[in-house]
Amino acid sequence: MSIDDYRTAAEKIAGFLQFLTARGALRLKYRIVAGPGAVDPDGLEAREIYVDLSGPDAPRLTERGGELLRALEHLAAKIVRLEVEEHDKISFDAHNFKAIRARELKLSAETAAEKVRRTSQPYSFAAMNSRERRMLHLAFRDWADLETESCGEGARRFVVVYPKGAARLSAPAPGPSRPNRSGAGPSGNRRGRRDV
Repeated sequence: MSIDDYRTAAEKIAGFLQFLTARGALRLKYRIVAGPGAVDPDGLEAREIYVDLSGPDAPRLTERGGELLRALEHLAAKIVRLEVEEHDKISFDAHNFKAIRARELKLSAETAAEKVRRTSQPYSFAAMNSRERRMLHLAFRDWADLETESCGEGARRFVVVYPKGAARLSAPAPGPSRPNRSGAGPSGNRRGRRDV
């Protein structure tokens, strides 16, 4: 199912957020943008509805690598009745948390691309959630000399970058990483995150 009626979808999400802030005693404000105005300017997200959250309790949403933010996105996608593969049409952000993460992923992609070109060896990113893996794949789409692939299972799924046409006999597994303050490892590892 696609989002055919942006107004109705935005109203359902607004109702959900009103209920959440009232019942959950969360001090949050939100702004919902639907349709062409919601498009990601960097093209790394396929969003059609964008929800910007602010207020005194907004930092709670970005703790543990943004787990609560992703949970709200997931619930909103269910409320709008999107199929699992369409969940990235709805994007929630607070204090530019996801926008900053997208820029980090883009810089990581550029660094990895340079390394793969220099060494002609595959490069493996740390395990990350499905949205961030998709963002990495999109970051590499304009480089014709490189290709990407997701490897691994479940929460250990990661992206590998190869020189174009290189044999994919064995993808190097990502090394263990320790979480930083945001809950993400140096390459974006979201520990304990299950793929959707």
